[in-house]
Amino acid sequence: MSGEGRFVTARDGDCVGSIAEAHGLKWKTVWDHPENEELKRLRKDPNVIRSGDRVFVPDKRVKEETAASDSKHRFRRKGVPGKLRLRFLDKDGKARSGVPYVLELDGKLLDGKTDGEGRVEAVIPPTARKGVLTLRDGDKEESYPLRLGRLDPVAEPDGARQRLRNLGYDTGDGGEAGLEKALKSFQAAKKLEATGALDEATQKALQDAHGC
Repeated sequence: MSGEGRFVTARDGDCVGSIAEAHGLKWKTVWDHPENEELKRLRKDPNVIRSGDRVFVPDKRVKEETAASDSKHRFRRKGVPGKLRLRFLDKDGKARSGVPYVLELDGKLLDGKTDGEGRVEAVIPPTARKGVLTLRDGDKEESYPLRLGRLDPVAEPDGARQRLRNLGYDTGDGGEAGLEKALKSFQAAKKLEATGALDEATQKALQDAHGC
């Protein structure tokens, strides 16, 4: 074993950031540890881990700072926040820009407007699990429950659904028909053959469009 620490088993909703935060560490300290090389090769992204994955968590190292005892000092912890990124498109695949939104997360509200690409970006705690994003497009309101923390691998149906929803595609109630319809719309928008199948070309396009 490289260094002191222990393996923990990822639970549903975990990502490397939330595991690191729970142990008082930066996500890169955990992700880049030599004991996690195999996990990195398998998942390739710290947000894309599955329930049951084993993640090595090194022990915290003590860092000492010299400071005058008769003065006040401020110490800043680095690398804690995560970032939420969503994109909203209309039925023709065009960005829904300038749409007011309200994000509710852990009882706090954040409002704003989608940018020119239809995106919503917000800094969030790495331990956040659930939220609700409400779009207020004219007199119409649309609410989207958010499951935060991690993404399933893109090759799996749930991973494809998560990315498609984040990109603004309607995947229905979680069934195969809704996923196939959304995949066809996405494939058509990306000039791919609209088969509705989650093939390698579609997986790569989804990752590129989503960012991971």
